[in-house]
Amino acid sequence: MGMGLAYAMGTSPGGGGGSGSQFLSFLPIILIFVIFYFLLIRPQQKQKKEHQSLLSNLRVGDNVLTTGGIYGRITGIKDDKITVEISDKVRVKVNRGHIAGVAKQDVFKSD
Repeated sequence: MGMGLAYAMGTSPGGGGGSGSQFLSFLPIILIFVIFYFLLIRPQQKQKKEHQSLLSNLRVGDNVLTTGGIYGRITGIKDDKITVEISDKVRVKVNRGHIAGVAKQDVFKSD
């Protein structure tokens, strides 16, 4: 008789108490996703938006750095093609997306 009493006190597998424990089991996964969002995804989206703004505001005469590590001065812009002068009378065409940033210093002055 004591054994039957123990079975009667147990919860059924699909009972009402199961939904609360299922939420608690998913809580760490939800927290990890939230942490990844704020530490990785959101800053990356912000950085991408800032880079797009930089690319849309490029002007002739800006000193730039390409993603290949070449410094130069913009001498021409036509759609997505940017002409960059990397030395006196040496010009290369670069795709707009391959401009990494605007250089703070004049690239033709000696260091």
